[in-house]
Amino acid sequence: MSDKEIDRPLGQAAAVSRRSSRGFSLRAGPAVLVLAAIAIVAGSSLIAFRERPFRNPSLVAVSTPQVTEPAKVEAAAPAAPENTASQPTDGPSIIHVEPPQGASNGVVVIRDPSALGQNLRVAHLPDKALIEQSETGPLPIRAADGRRPFDVYARPWSGARGARVAIVIGGLGLSQTGTQQAIAKLPPEVTLAFAPGGNSISRWMQEGRRKGHEIVMQVALEPFDYPNVNPGRNTLTVAAPAAENLKNLRWTLSRTTNYTGVMNYMGARFAADAAAMGPVMAELGKRGLLYLDDGSTARSVAPELALKNRVPVAVADATIDAVRDRGEILKKLDQLESTARAKGFAIGTGSAFDMTVDAVSSWVEEAKRRGIEIVPISALATDPERG
Repeated sequence: MSDKEIDRPLGQAAAVSRRSSRGFSLRAGPAVLVLAAIAIVAGSSLIAFRERPFRNPSLVAVSTPQVTEPAKVEAAAPAAPENTASQPTDGPSIIHVEPPQGASNGVVVIRDPSALGQNLRVAHLPDKALIEQSETGPLPIRAADGRRPFDVYARPWSGARGARVAIVIGGLGLSQTGTQQAIAKLPPEVTLAFAPGGNSISRWMQEGRRKGHEIVMQVALEPFDYPNVNPGRNTLTVAAPAAENLKNLRWTLSRTTNYTGVMNYMGARFAADAAAMGPVMAELGKRGLLYLDDGSTARSVAPELALKNRVPVAVADATIDAVRDRGEILKKLDQLESTARAKGFAIGTGSAFDMTVDAVSSWVEEAKRRGIEIVPISALATDPERG
């Protein structure tokens, strides 16, 4: 048997010429058959030993991705300890996780980078280093090592720069049934906003965090026509001294823990007054919290003051349920998608009405299939400390 015949793929034997086939005969005798058998065995052995990886699996090399930009290759991190959260990367990452020690099967596990920053089993537990005790309850504060509630309690996301939409649903805590249904139905990517006048806020905060939601607190600010239009208890007003407004702000902040920041509830008049807003923004900056402006007034000075006071800030593009009709809500959500495709991101706010919750829940799943990433509000904030 020639070398060419040995190398020929199995099942693809060459056609034998008619002259050769006529010359072959069993009459050649047993000696010919024995020689043929020996040749076949020798050829098979040669092929087997030439294909060395199949003989010795330990010699098969597994390549490791090289570091390239903008992607990053990172070594596996140990499981996050309780009450801590790592931050999402600035861009897509390739994470190569080594096999656990003692594993004999050589399994390599690849994990989604967006899942590494939040352990849902402990997401509802506050980080003690981020708490300042007060007469009214725990207040958020920057840790001694510089960590902020804005960083630690943020929900992770992919870090990609595609079209991103953040949706914030407020009014949680005011209705037990409504709050329960909103937490159960809304996708975990949707941010929840709790009303300070609600009941059992800490209980609902824990439930929301276990489900994977990022949360913010709503702060009642003075609207026009106050007090005929009254946001509720402990409203911050333009006429009140700064000390009184800070006392009311701290009462709101102490209602629960594990939130990344605050958003205004009403407040068109207050948000337009720099003298009133200044001390509020200084307090938020000291405590490491985000400020979300619902975008209801173009006269708001909050974004400018936030940046001066090292406060991460975001401004909503639209209120999705100003008209409480499912079709209109879906139209607003579609407009958010168009905005996100045009400028990279969009922010929508709404309230925990049954109709809003149902519409958002169905739209989010459809939008994700269209390539829209639904992100927490912290992902779209402008952060003066990160540049």
